[in-house]
Amino acid sequence: MSKVAVAVFGAGAIGRAHVEAMRRLDSCAPAAIAEPSVAGRAYAEGLGVPCYADPLDLLREVKPQAAVIATPNATHRELAIACIERGIVPLVEKPIASTLDDAAAIAIASERANLPVLVGHHRRHNPIIRRARAMIAEGALGRLTNATVLYTFYKPADYFEMAWRREPGGGPVLINLIHEIDLIRHLCGEIVSVQAIASNAVRGFDVEDSAAVLLRLANGALVTLNLSDTAAAPWSWDLASGESPNYPPQPVAVQTHFLSGTEGSLALPTLDHWHYASGKSWFAPITRDSVTFERGDPYRAQLDHLARVVRGEERPLITARDGALTLRATMAVHKAAKTGQIVRPDQEMQL
Repeated sequence: MSKVAVAVFGAGAIGRAHVEAMRRLDSCAPAAIAEPSVAGRAYAEGLGVPCYADPLDLLREVKPQAAVIATPNATHRELAIACIERGIVPLVEKPIASTLDDAAAIAIASERANLPVLVGHHRRHNPIIRRARAMIAEGALGRLTNATVLYTFYKPADYFEMAWRREPGGGPVLINLIHEIDLIRHLCGEIVSVQAIASNAVRGFDVEDSAAVLLRLANGALVTLNLSDTAAAPWSWDLASGESPNYPPQPVAVQTHFLSGTEGSLALPTLDHWHYASGKSWFAPITRDSVTFERGDPYRAQLDHLARVVRGEERPLITARDGALTLRATMAVHKAAKTGQIVRPDQEMQL
């Protein structure tokens, strides 16, 4: 079976990660790259792949079957819709867009054209998450009661040399916490209300460096999320899961997600399953089972999935509408922190 031809818009860190993953796959291959920078063009030339300064120029000259959109968030709407109009299946990096209006426009265009759009919340493709979702569906936790998520880590000073990272929208809520919002929706259920407090007390930038968030889910469960990108701590998915070689392995197993229910509980990424073997009571002994799973690269799995979607073999794991709902809930965190009010995401955008 021939490889699916994929255009890559943007040759920054994430764009290159997609290209490098494709080079190790049998399912798809980079057909062309759109990148205006000198370094990006040199990267494409080194691969022997055509390079264009403008993605729209690429689309006029090349006929890919799919595209990875890894450009600045504000460009996602234009490029995604350009792909939809040409029958090209786009994989839009997270967040799906920079505004709720843009996110809705992408979702509506996808559905009207009956052309799938994928959103790059890659954690959904991690085997750990796949196993956890299956266990929850099988009833291992019973009825979900609450969940706790820690996302505490340290960004060095040179990370903030780019001005946009010191300004509203460039902080850890939209850049990092959006991953956790998406996982909660994927594993636990839809978010119906959001409360939040944010702080910039450590760095003093215009953007937050820490936040505490409380979510109420449609099934009645409550979720707390504790976030900071200025904490000397290992309690974040990126550092604990081992899914990215960019981060060093931890000296001991670290857990970051704790999901509790009426019949059992689950810790991630270790996949420790806690439950009572007989008789539920805080006076009874509780059992811990370590669930086995086969590790895998979620970025490669995501691209394999893209190829199958292009061939009509699978439906998107996360659609444009789904990605828009994740963005909607994440934007609600910002609004709740700013206003001090309880925010209902469904009142912020109708889809």
